[in-house]
Amino acid sequence: MKKILVMEDDEILNAGLCYNIQKKEMLPISVYSIEAAKEKLKKETFDLILLDVNLPDGNGFDFAKEAMPKYNTPFIFLTAHNLEEEIIKGLQLGADDYIVKPFSIKVVMEKIQVVLRRCYNGREMENYSCGNLLINMKNHIVMRRDERLSLTPTEFEILEVFVENRGQILTKDLLLEQIWDRKGNFVNEHTLSLNVSRLRNKIADEEFDYIKTIYGLGYKWSED
Repeated sequence: MKKILVMEDDEILNAGLCYNIQKKEMLPISVYSIEAAKEKLKKETFDLILLDVNLPDGNGFDFAKEAMPKYNTPFIFLTAHNLEEEIIKGLQLGADDYIVKPFSIKVVMEKIQVVLRRCYNGREMENYSCGNLLINMKNHIVMRRDERLSLTPTEFEILEVFVENRGQILTKDLLLEQIWDRKGNFVNEHTLSLNVSRLRNKIADEEFDYIKTIYGLGYKWSED
């Protein structure tokens, strides 16, 4: 069941959103301030965050800039301002969508499900095995034979993208967009190459390479 954090200080609107999220067989968790959201995020993980831009103890944009890169959770801004510059700012901060009040609950529910499908397509697989690797997607555990490997969050995210798109050639531009750009963390190809190289060195053994370099194009996950 997908878990949604609803950050909205209007209690009636928050309750309405939670009610409709529950009807879609998802689990909503309500908070009414940034401080309460931070406390929740310390203890729980969420599949999506609905984030009001104006909260009583701070600005949603500042919260997104400071906190969201730590959690790698998709989020949708809710705002009363239909200003082009604010919409652009929200998207530049990595928001997956931007919803202007007043809004249709049906539209919000559809946008939530579109973002969840886009962000978690293929991630419902809990365990994936290939060669001498066993990967637990839910708990971010990677085993090579009987050895548990230590991956950084970025390395695991790259591994997820490869596994979800196994057999396909992934260009460097696509990997940069998926791992860094959409969160507003713009890096160069050298950073990508370095992270892929470190990941490859950690997971490969004498039998399997897993990540193949396709010269002039990018990379490909190989199950051979």
